[in-house]
Amino acid sequence: MGDKDILEKSDKLVERWKFSPSARNLKPSFIRTMLKGSSQPGVINFAGGLPAPELFPVDELKEVCTRVLDKHGRLSLQYSLSSGVQEMRELLAERSSTDDYQCTPDEIQVTSGAQQALDMIGRVFIEPGSVVLTEEPTYLGAIQAFTFYQARFVSVSTDSDGMLPDDLEKKIKQHKPAFVYVVPDFQNPAGYSWSNERRKALVGLARKYDVPVVDDNPYSELRFTGEKPKSLKALGGQHVIQLGTFSKLISPGLRIGWIAADPEIAALCERMKQAADLHTNTFTQYVIYEFSRGGGLDRHIERIKAAYSRRRDTMIEALKANFDDGTTWTEPEGGLFLWVKLPDGKSANDLIMTALENKVAYVPGMYFFSEKPDDTTLRINFCNATEENIKEGVRRLAKVFGEAK
Repeated sequence: MGDKDILEKSDKLVERWKFSPSARNLKPSFIRTMLKGSSQPGVINFAGGLPAPELFPVDELKEVCTRVLDKHGRLSLQYSLSSGVQEMRELLAERSSTDDYQCTPDEIQVTSGAQQALDMIGRVFIEPGSVVLTEEPTYLGAIQAFTFYQARFVSVSTDSDGMLPDDLEKKIKQHKPAFVYVVPDFQNPAGYSWSNERRKALVGLARKYDVPVVDDNPYSELRFTGEKPKSLKALGGQHVIQLGTFSKLISPGLRIGWIAADPEIAALCERMKQAADLHTNTFTQYVIYEFSRGGGLDRHIERIKAAYSRRRDTMIEALKANFDDGTTWTEPEGGLFLWVKLPDGKSANDLIMTALENKVAYVPGMYFFSEKPDDTTLRINFCNATEENIKEGVRRLAKVFGEAK
């Protein structure tokens, strides 16, 4: 049965049964839909936020799984605390701490990936009509998660250094938001990283108007070049709720993320976790804990950083070699993504099917805007393709966009 048939059957059920407005109105993720098309044979996939599968530490994790069963045995296969396995919370508190900020295990809520962390934030803070301030553009998965709780989105003017403080203050005063949602490190989708000055301005306004900041932070450890700025959590303390995940650092299939927040907020998240799914996978928490304690995590991060850095450089060079028509792109210091802007008002959304016919996939940028979509933009992932495939994929993109009217 195809997706169209399933949707038609769902529509008929909606007419018969009383589904909630949130369920009826929730749209499917464009990226998840794109993954179906981009998985066809021969397609070079720049679309999803997929890490490189050939770099997954399969052999190391195989050994760690045996070690977990030998060392933690039945405990690793049992129900566990809703807040997370204590050893994992201690590890995450340690990794979240900086010279300026000491995180404690009481501030940690372990989640099933960072997407569940976004859902929990929605449960805790959003009621129908609540305003969420976002960057312009912002992460599509957050829009989807918060939309389920009937948030109203207001975008703040943003440049390559982060939100513009004057516009942010104006919109905080005007809308009294539930929170400000940002991705300040190698932003998804644009690849930008906020400057220290903009970070300080954000947390200064958060304190002034007593507004929480949700810092979605899956990429900060994937820095290839440049100096690491201070984290929002270190600057903002209790006003900042930081989200993290091992999906980009080890493997998304393990589904381990976390929230680092003031203990009172962490306790609220724990209640939401209890209502949602009781607890996060016990076994994989122990696997990541043992992998990290043995030094495997830090070694693996260095390996993938080296590989992703080369792939980023390859993609930038390929763009320079193939595009001389006014197309522009970001050149991030880390992360997974480049953000491309097409000239002459060309529509990235209109051209996506042509791109798939030419065996290359990307995500049109319009889906990353919470208010005013820019259809001349697109996001491409440089880490989930070999260097040769990157060169060929960019050549295919240049052909698609070059032939467009």
